[in-house]
Amino acid sequence: MNPANLDDPALYINRDLSWLAFNKRVLEEAQDPSVPMLERLKFVAIFSSNLDEFFMVRVGGVQQKVQANIPIGSGADQMPPRVQLEHLRRTTRELVADQYKVLSAEILPALAARGIVIRTSGELREPELAHVRAAFRREIFPVLTPLSTDPAHPFPHLLNKSLNLAVTLRRPNDADPLYAVVQVPGVLPRFLALPAAEGAPGHAFFALEDAIRLHLTELFPGLEVVSAAAFRVTRDSEYELDDEVDDLLEEIEAHVRARRRGHPVRLEIDAGAPPDVPQFLTEGLKLNPADVYAIPGPLDLTGLFQLLGVPGFADLRDPPFTPAAVPAFAQAAAPWPAIRGRDVLVFHPFESFAPVVDFIEAAASDDRVLAIKQTLYRTSSDSPIVRALQRAADRGKQVTAVVELKARMDEERNILWARELEKAGVHVVFGFVGLKTHCKVALVVRREEDGSFRRYVHLATGNYNPQTARVYTDLGLFTCNVDLAEDVTLLFNHLTASTALPPMRKLLVAPSRLQSQIIEKIDREAAHQKAGRPARLLFKVNGLLEPAVVKALYRASQAGVKIDVACRGICSLRPGVPDVSETVRVVSVVDRFLEHSRIFYFENGGASEVYVGSADLMDRNLSRRVEVVFPVEQPDLKQRVIDLLKTTLADNVKARELHADGTYSRVKPPEGAPLVRSQYRFLEQSSEPPPAPPAAPEVPKPMRSKRRGR
Repeated sequence: MNPANLDDPALYINRDLSWLAFNKRVLEEAQDPSVPMLERLKFVAIFSSNLDEFFMVRVGGVQQKVQANIPIGSGADQMPPRVQLEHLRRTTRELVADQYKVLSAEILPALAARGIVIRTSGELREPELAHVRAAFRREIFPVLTPLSTDPAHPFPHLLNKSLNLAVTLRRPNDADPLYAVVQVPGVLPRFLALPAAEGAPGHAFFALEDAIRLHLTELFPGLEVVSAAAFRVTRDSEYELDDEVDDLLEEIEAHVRARRRGHPVRLEIDAGAPPDVPQFLTEGLKLNPADVYAIPGPLDLTGLFQLLGVPGFADLRDPPFTPAAVPAFAQAAAPWPAIRGRDVLVFHPFESFAPVVDFIEAAASDDRVLAIKQTLYRTSSDSPIVRALQRAADRGKQVTAVVELKARMDEERNILWARELEKAGVHVVFGFVGLKTHCKVALVVRREEDGSFRRYVHLATGNYNPQTARVYTDLGLFTCNVDLAEDVTLLFNHLTASTALPPMRKLLVAPSRLQSQIIEKIDREAAHQKAGRPARLLFKVNGLLEPAVVKALYRASQAGVKIDVACRGICSLRPGVPDVSETVRVVSVVDRFLEHSRIFYFENGGASEVYVGSADLMDRNLSRRVEVVFPVEQPDLKQRVIDLLKTTLADNVKARELHADGTYSRVKPPEGAPLVRSQYRFLEQSSEPPPAPPAAPEVPKPMRSKRRGR
């Protein structure tokens, strides 16, 4: 029998179709009757937010390939762009129809029955009409700018993702229609809170665009308002940087401004709009009619996030929880003795993010700390970590922040932080023009009480962001391991001085070596399997796309290695293909928290290895980003990571299994088998009293060196 051709495009799932399959799994959470109702509403909003970003960063590129008549796609699946675009349009329409169906038929009626209601214009009572009228004149009318379109007024530029009304008007005694556009102000809340009726508990809301629609005659006096249809434009927001950039900060700022004016890729419009209105808009936007999406309900459902803030209704929400304290830090007066004693692993959001913030704040205030170096990819709007870095610089410490300006959709925030840090005296570095610095690393250099120097390191899978740390599952490692500290020092020198990256003792670093080292370790498992030694691969990632890695996994499967992958999002690998991937199982867990940690387990003939890091197995992570994957070697922590990885893979409540045809289905436990909802297992474990930590091993004294930054 001839071996399978692993370059066969049929062995690979299209990247963008796989992403839509992921967003379908998000939508399934909104459709799941076991999910509390306000949480279902949240997933409706997340689905819309995800879809917006998908159109902004992916669909425009496919459209351009179609316009350029490129016959074959660039991915390993080689799907022709024209075929891919047709699939994307059809699948998107199907998903959006399902989204509005569950919203209108299940979620909104159930919330209304509990007193949380979105009123339509025809449902407003007189007191509510009066309230809307007063709010319009007081708060809305002053910020509106009606824009007519005629030979003297060309079609207006409409901001990306802005909500608008297309208004059809008519002059007295003139049958020809006029068109105008009114932008719904993004500076105002999407929904007006209506006054509660006396004795009627609950919360009633009215959409801002409907409030404007009710008062259009005040914007167009002397004209007849024939119709008003809500619409929304999504623009291509992906950009490429010139390798010859002189000032990266200025270049990113220019691209952020240009994003608002990218070419349109999608038009969403009221399904009930008169037929001439979509034609008017597509001509004005120079958009293909095939990219018009008729929406059977209110547009821009990301606005539903506002309704999640209503007080009360505990039974309509997930049970509250408090992240567990980390015993090693809770029992220590400062982080330094805790980390000196032994490595500390922290599992967010089940365990508190406070130790990460405390680590940087303690470094800022400790007179023995000489230097702090940290990467910042995404952080919160009011970041305690950034403030701590500013204080450290104010106190005369050597502080370096590697700020990634190209973090998609966070460019403006990161530009602001970069400038604030520079004002405080922090040495700010913007990484490399052609690469994103995506690794999550912090280094603290401290003179110990005995006069020696020691380096304390934090390595993580998630961003230095206290807000997302409550909703993303991530791992962080605190250590003063000499080898890891030396590697991190060399990594920062690489980032700040653009030096060649020297060989690492422990870290696997992209783009230089991570891909080749991962493939070598996968191939090693195949060799162990063939030699009759223990072989096994367990991975947890957010995306699996890189063809070279997928081929390595196919080769390992052909050798008989059992492979289990928890891949939350995009996955191009087809499991269960005869003679190619029969031993591969892929599941995706979508639940209350966003699965974000990356874990790699190699059985290695019985000498198992566990790695954790910031990198997914995708081309962008392995070749176009600076990523760090680090080993977890302390036996108790290593076993803990293995256990949580196996628990995730054992999920039979919120896991979906990928099939060879690219479809997913919910994992069904065997009859009588216990239900395993992995995230809730972790919540239960974090609420239990933690076991006493084992005795601290002897820590080798750190190397003394005159080299700066060590």
